[in-house]
This record gives sequence, structure tokens and C-alpha cells, in this order.
Amino acid sequence: MNEHSHRPGALKQSNKAHKSNKSNASRSLGKKAKSLVSSKVKRELGKIQRRNQASQIRRNKREEVLDKKRKIGGLETNPFLVYILPLNRDMDPGTVMNLLMQCDPDAIINRSPQGVIHMYIPRFKQRYSFIVPSVTDGHEWGILDGLKVCDTVILLASAATNEVVDDWGRTILTAALAQGLASPIIALTDMESITPKHRQSSKKKIETSLLRWFSNEKLFNLEKEFEAVNLLRKIGQQKRRSIHYRDRRPYLYAEDVEFVANKEGALGTLKVTGFLRGTSLSVNSLVHLPGLGDFQMLEIDSVPDPYKVFRCEEKRVLTVLERCDPSKQESLESEIIPEPMDAEQTWPTEEEIRMAEEEQKINKEKKLNGPRGWSDYQRAWICGNGTDLESSDSEGESDGAQDDMDIYPYENAEESENGEEYEIMTQSELPVNTEKYDQEMDMEAEKKALEMLKLAKDDALFPDEIDTPMDQAARDRFQKYRGLESFRTSPWDPNENLPSDYERIFSVQNFQRFKKQILKEAEEIEGVLPGWYITVHIKDVSELTWNAFKETGFPLILIGMFPHEHKMTVLNTVLKRTNEYALPIKSKSKLIFQCGYRRFTVCPIFNEHVEQTNKKFNRFFQPDSVAVATFYAPLQFTPAPVLCYKEINNKPVLVATGSLLSCNPNRIILKRVALSGSPLKIHKRSAVVRFMFFNREDIIYFKKVKLRTKLGKHGHIKEPLGTHGHMKCIFNGQLNSQDVVFMYLYKRVYPKWNYEDLIVNCLDSSSMEV
Repeated sequence: MNEHSHRPGALKQSNKAHKSNKSNASRSLGKKAKSLVSSKVKRELGKIQRRNQASQIRRNKREEVLDKKRKIGGLETNPFLVYILPLNRDMDPGTVMNLLMQCDPDAIINRSPQGVIHMYIPRFKQRYSFIVPSVTDGHEWGILDGLKVCDTVILLASAATNEVVDDWGRTILTAALAQGLASPIIALTDMESITPKHRQSSKKKIETSLLRWFSNEKLFNLEKEFEAVNLLRKIGQQKRRSIHYRDRRPYLYAEDVEFVANKEGALGTLKVTGFLRGTSLSVNSLVHLPGLGDFQMLEIDSVPDPYKVFRCEEKRVLTVLERCDPSKQESLESEIIPEPMDAEQTWPTEEEIRMAEEEQKINKEKKLNGPRGWSDYQRAWICGNGTDLESSDSEGESDGAQDDMDIYPYENAEESENGEEYEIMTQSELPVNTEKYDQEMDMEAEKKALEMLKLAKDDALFPDEIDTPMDQAARDRFQKYRGLESFRTSPWDPNENLPSDYERIFSVQNFQRFKKQILKEAEEIEGVLPGWYITVHIKDVSELTWNAFKETGFPLILIGMFPHEHKMTVLNTVLKRTNEYALPIKSKSKLIFQCGYRRFTVCPIFNEHVEQTNKKFNRFFQPDSVAVATFYAPLQFTPAPVLCYKEINNKPVLVATGSLLSCNPNRIILKRVALSGSPLKIHKRSAVVRFMFFNREDIIYFKKVKLRTKLGKHGHIKEPLGTHGHMKCIFNGQLNSQDVVFMYLYKRVYPKWNYEDLIVNCLDSSSMEV
């Protein structure tokens, strides 16, 4: 047998070699070797570079922090602005202030005409300005205004009180946290009134009670002088909490105020003196004074700092820093004046007449039952056969009010005027003197509150469901409504049939781009730098208003405004209900809003907070819910905190908190009504429905509107049966005898023009609706 011998290379595949000369090959090998060496060196150098870079970053950050500490509270800049706020109304913040003033014998203390206490501590080489507010009734607005501009807040908690945070402190603290609270320090007092055995447990109990408000803050004992010195050291060294909407603006807490009346006497010039904080202030911009309004400035003067410790022998000479330029000054016009001739009809041209005749011929050729020739926008919604059907209310909310009157017979029912008694009734323990309790009970207010609860409950259980009127044709009653193929996806033209109020507001196409442009220009503005002690001359201030403001005892705050922030637009704010008020709030109720630095009264309309284009109108703002409030107000830039108050028993009650969502007049808010009917006869996919309409003409008018059932079926009207409102309908499945048939109709709603700036004349709550 012959042995098998394998021939090597007989079946081996040989590929064509790559053509390259020797010089190219050697060059590529040299590059490869060089890259290997360089990468090795780069890795070794990168490690050292990373260490040096991290060290440099830490050094730069440390220098930035030290530089800020030198600037804030130093001898050459404005001092730390410290606010002393008790958490219990029974506490006296003046005792704590006396302890801080006596803690250092070398301290230099001065007091400004507006009651600000200035203190210089030589050992720290830092200056402090302390504000001690009044805790009497009616000073809640002043406390919130002071908290807006301070650098540090000392929250006083007492171990001797029954409640660490009482109802008054809870209300103030909730509003302060919602609007943005500066860097807090919690100081504990009256620990010596507790026996040494129970001091540690008492302190632990207080820390637990404050845990819901401040989770990472520690308690500082404040009873002895060395503890007060440690507190001052903490104020100078703590990390500053940034309040975004405040820090990007110039603001000033008034140290001294002078009013100079004009020759006429009705108006005058208000001179506000203090330390400028925040950003640069231009004399040509507008300023806002909470409680007084928006104003223009005449000039800005530089004043020698009277609280400066080491000052050379200098004369107190005023230096004019800037004077206003009328050609560059921001205008106080807040509305666009409509041109009366814009609504006039001009004589049509021959081309317009010819186009109208052609359009009329096309309309005659259209079939009533088919959408031939319709645009994509017209196909998205379905209306009746009548040509007079309008898609929205051209007169604003006039028809909306009538709709509410038909839906709710108790439209004018007011809410409870005595919310406190309503809360007392829910308590487990009643007073012993029942006769006195009955005398204090307001039964009329209780009845109105009960009616409001019934209406809100019906709206929650049967949303938007109404009965078709029997004494009025449905095609007349709902002629301003339309049917939508899909509420979520069907488009709605935002410029269609707008109310006349939209001619007065300010609107931009791309608000985010507009905001970036304005903020960028504000950073480049040249004006008075922060840290200077200046006097701002504000022109055209009413003497009567100023005298009324002085009687309130509120602090005077000056806040610089961005361009166009005085112009009116449509604001949309996201709100969440608080636990202070348990009743539902009806749309178009008069409420007090604090949006950013402004405070005003409006009657908003509530709508859903969803991502889709069409938003559903909410008739009630239910407790424990989130909604969007839409109203006319001056423009503001996001982010901005929002507080919502309701006047209850001549006292503002915080009912909701939130933030500014957008300044968008094109937000589509649709009011929905649901016409209901009951199936009378059911045969497979067809059914006879009654009680939705009561005449044949209404059925023909709304024949094209889609029908939906409670159990998820959908269909359409096929034909009317008889003359009394029975109709034959076709559905995509067999109905259940317990099912309910609905027809949803929509119309766009708009807010009412009822904006009022909350100046001192409006603080008289007796003139406000409850």
C-alpha cells in the first residue's frame, strides 16, 4: 500500500503583497515608535499635570471665597445684612439684639434713621447690619420684604415656650422658604430655664421639631457673650446661599429716606439712601418699590459712608454719579394703546372682490356632508352645519360667566368668611361654654362654605357634565363651542378670534431667546457698582401714597428692573395648594399674588399643568392638587417664586405656593362641556339615545360631532328619530345598558383684565372681595 504524501503549499492561498518601498516603510515604523515613546511620556506628564491642575483649581476656588469674604462685610464694602426672625410670636428679638451688641466691648455700634443697627467688630475686621422686625399684626408683608434682601437670617427658637414654631411662625416660615430664604442660622435661647438634667433631651426635641423645615442646620446656643461672639464669627464665615431672582438684580435696603415735595404738592422726589447690593444700577432703568409701585430715577449720588469706622478727614460732599437721559430712559408705559382705525373696514379692491366671488363659487360646490376642500386645520375640528358657529369667545369671559351661571345655580355663593371657625369645628375638643360658641358661629358663612364644597364635589365626580336646557335650543346655547376629533392632538390656532385685551399686551415670538438677550445686555450695562453707599432720587412719587406707606411701618426696599418688565403680558404660574386653607378655590376668584419682587391682586383662571398643547380649564382649584394660574400681569423673567394668598376674614391666608412657568399669551386653555344622554334601545352596534337633545334641529346641527361613552366606546350620530330629541347612533361596539353617552364641546377662554398693583391704598382689605 502506497503511503499518502501531502504536498505542502498545494492548497494554501497566497494573497497579493502590498506594494510599498523601503523608505515609506521605514518612515511609518519610525512614526509608530515615536508615538509609542511620546504616549508613554504623555501618560507620565499627564498624571503630574492633573495633580497640578487640581491643586490650581483648589487654590483658585479658595482665593475666590476669600475674595468674596473680604468684599462682603469688609471695611471697604457693604456690611453683612442680618435679619433676626423669631419662630414664636411670644419671643422678643430685642433681647437677642442686646446680647449681640454687648458681646464685644470693642464693638462700634451705630443706628440708621430707619432703625438698622450697624456694628463693627475689630477682632474680625467685619461689619454687620442687623434688622429687628416688628411681630405685631399686619407686618407680615414687611417681614417678607426684609427677608428678600438680607444675607443671613437668624431664626430664634426658645426652649421656654410650649411650641417651638407657633401658627404665626409657621405661616411666615412657609412663605419665606417658598420665596427663597437666605443663609439661615438657628439660635436656641432660654436653655438656662430648664434644669441641667433635661437640657439635652429638650434640645433634641427642638431639633426634631425643626427637622421638617431644616434638615442640615445645627442649633447654636445663644445665651452668653462668648456664644454671641461665635455667632458673629459664623455669620462672617458661612457659605452664602444664592437667591437667583434677587442676585441678578440691583437691590437696596433703605437706611435713610427723604421726601421732597414739588411746587405743585401732589407729587415729589423720594431720596432713598443705602448700600447697593446685587448688580450694577443704571439711572435710565426703572426701579420697583414694594408697596409703592414702579418709578423712574432722576439721578444717583455718591454719599460718604457714615458707618465707616476708619475714615480720613473728609467733607460730606455729594458726588453726582449719573443723571438720567430722557432719550435713553425706560418708559413707564405698560400697555400698548390700540389703534382705533385697525378695526375699520376699508373698501375692497377689484382683486379682493374677484377672489371673494371665486371663493363663493367653490363654497357652493361643496357638499354639506363631506370635508372636501377643507384645510388641515378645519379637518381637526368639527362644528355644526351653521355658518355662524364661532370657535371662541370674542368678548373675553362674558360668555364664560353665563356658562357658569347655567352650570352652577349657586354661582354667586361666596366662600367662608370665617375659615377659623370652620377649622375649630373639626377639632376633637369643643369649648365648655357652648352658648358663647354658638354666638360666635356665623351660620351664613357656614352655609356658603357648604354650597362651595358641594359644587366642588360635583365638579370632581362629574367633571364638565351639564344638562342640555329644555327651554332653549342647544345650537343657540352652545353656539360658541366646537367639537374636537382629539383634545390632545387636534390643533387650535392661537391667533384665532382673540379678545380686545390682547391688543394691549406685550408679546414676543421666542421668549427664551428674548430672555437670554435681555440678561446678557443687563450684565454689560454700565452703572453704579454694588457695594457703594448711594442716594437714589426717584421722581413722581405721590405724597399721599408715601404718607400712607410710612404709617404701615414697613421697610422700604428698592429693586432694579430689567428692560420691558413694566409691560403687561399673560403670566402662567404653577401652584401647589398648602394646608393653611382646606376649601376649594373657584376660578376668577380675587387672590393676592407675590410673583418675584411684585405683589398684586388678580382673578386668575386655573388650568391643567400638562405637556400637551391644549390645556383644560379647571373650574375649581382643589385642595392637595397642582394647577396653573393664568392672568394678566407685568412681564417677569423666570425663575421667580410665586406666593398666592386669599383674603379670609380681613386677613391674608397663604393658600398656594409655586413658581413662574412662562410669559406666554398663546397658551391654549379650553373650557369643556359634556352633554350626556342615555341609551334607550340597543341593537348590536347601533343604539337609540335620548335626553341629550330635545328637538330635531339640534341633532342635525351637532350631527358631525363625535360621541364617546363612559366605558370607552366612540361613535357618531346617524339620524334623528322623531321630533323630540331621540336619535339613532352607531358605535364601534355594542353598548352596555348602564353606559352613558357623552358629547364633548370646547371653547377657548381668556383671563379677565383685573390686575391691581398692591400698593398701600390697596392694603385696606375691607374693599377686597372674599
